[in-house]
Amino acid sequence: MRLVRRGHEPAWLPVAAVAVAVLVTVALSAIPIRLAGANPRAAFERYLLVPLSSTLGLYEVMLTATPLLFTGIAVAIAFRAGYWNIGAEGQFLMGAVGTTAVALNAPDLPSWAALPLGFVAGGLGGLAWAWLPAWLKRRGAIDEVVTTLLLNPVALLVVQGLLNGPWRNSETGFTDSDRFGAGYDLPPLISGSRVHWGFGVAVVIVVITWFVFTKTAVGMQIRASGQAPDAAKFSGIPVARLRFRSALVSGAVAGAGGASQVMGVQHQLTQGISNNYGYTGIIVATLAALSPVGVVLVAVLLADIAVGAENVSLVLQVPTQLGAIFAALLLLTVLSAMELRHYRLARSGRRRHGATPVSAEEAS
Repeated sequence: MRLVRRGHEPAWLPVAAVAVAVLVTVALSAIPIRLAGANPRAAFERYLLVPLSSTLGLYEVMLTATPLLFTGIAVAIAFRAGYWNIGAEGQFLMGAVGTTAVALNAPDLPSWAALPLGFVAGGLGGLAWAWLPAWLKRRGAIDEVVTTLLLNPVALLVVQGLLNGPWRNSETGFTDSDRFGAGYDLPPLISGSRVHWGFGVAVVIVVITWFVFTKTAVGMQIRASGQAPDAAKFSGIPVARLRFRSALVSGAVAGAGGASQVMGVQHQLTQGISNNYGYTGIIVATLAALSPVGVVLVAVLLADIAVGAENVSLVLQVPTQLGAIFAALLLLTVLSAMELRHYRLARSGRRRHGATPVSAEEAS
């Protein structure tokens, strides 16, 4: 038996591949859950269903999904153009830094001025952090995977340096900034919940991205640049310029996510402002197949698992890290299934009597 590439893929095959991947994920995840002494069925119920079964749980899922929507769509924008931005984590952090710089220097602004200014500052912070790798890629053909990835810990060092220096809390002396003025507090999207208007801003960005990708000529050029760059260049599409601009937009969106988090949840800059949201955004975009609609679905799914992991830990006494294992296994199995769907099993042909195998050198 051997694998051969399919000449034609049935329309149902991608859905079936994802379904099989989910079943494999459940089966594999059950092993560490059982080893931790818990019932896998009860654990999966609390991972996936319990957070969505109450209004409070649903609100927490929406809150947890908010930064993932920003970083997920940011990564999808860059990846769709063929620019492999692994630096959403650093851009998210620098977005939070940009917002903090404005909030600490203009603390008394009213909300109608403070909130837009905070988002603009955050977007510019992320854009600025994305500019250097994008410029190096365009001018020097330097691999953006390396440069964007290496700038992530640098961004964290910038945050730590500011909080241990000029932005150290003036009242407590702790390594977090002073609290922002009231004008920088994002109002709740739903009354009585912690869900803030950052969620609404993220959804608006996703909708705009979907429209650009599917309804505009620019979106068609971006898709062509990512899927067939040589053909796109031949047809006159400025691939390098599109990738450069997509990288900057990606950084700005990730930076806006940092602004949303610092104004909507923390209300001050802390060293733990990002819970690896940028890296998780790569998982979101990949599982979503770079689709804006898929980004929303995957972000909510991973947020559901994250909220459920806390419940599982409290009720079933298992480590919260099992939730991360579940999400990682889901990524690996889905990617594997989506790649394997292009192939099918076929029997190896029998060698005719007297025939000898031909080497690659002889064939050439």
